Amino acid sequence: MQSRSFRALEVLELDEEKIASELKGNTLRVYWHLLRSSSGVVRVRETQRSLGFSSPALALYHLEKLAELGLVQKVRNDYHLVKTVNIGVLKQFTKIGTFILPRYVLYATTFTTLLIFYVSQFREVNFYSMFAMIFGILATGILWYEGVRTWRQRLS
Repeated sequence: MQSRSFRALEVLELDEEKIASELKGNTLRVYWHLLRSSSGVVRVRETQRSLGFSSPALALYHLEKLAELGLVQKVRNDYHLVKTVNIGVLKQFTKIGTFILPRYVLYATTFTTLLIFYVSQFREVNFYSMFAMIFGILATGILWYEGVRTWRQRLS
């Protein structure tokens, strides 16, 4: 019984490795477009126009590639998202509704809120209050920097 679950785990890892190796460049852009769609359904022409591809054939090629990987399913002329994966660059992002944000932005927002609250309650200057202020400013700055850097690298 353990050997069956081990084999299933190996197959799952092989699938993820294949998906990670194939999910790059324009294929990743098409997958990202699918993730951002409100219904998880896109059409070839819509994908071509949204991503600025030169022809619908290019969009079709990448949608079919996603279908071969088992991430989308073709139903008539629509492509439905059937599986979401968190591999490669996608690990750095989280989806909230139709928004896909770098995780660092959520952390940076939290630290920024806490820093604003701390500054608004700041009463006394001593070693501990200055330490907390410097820590808050550094943490907030680093998290915003990483969030922006991750956003810029999202599809490169």
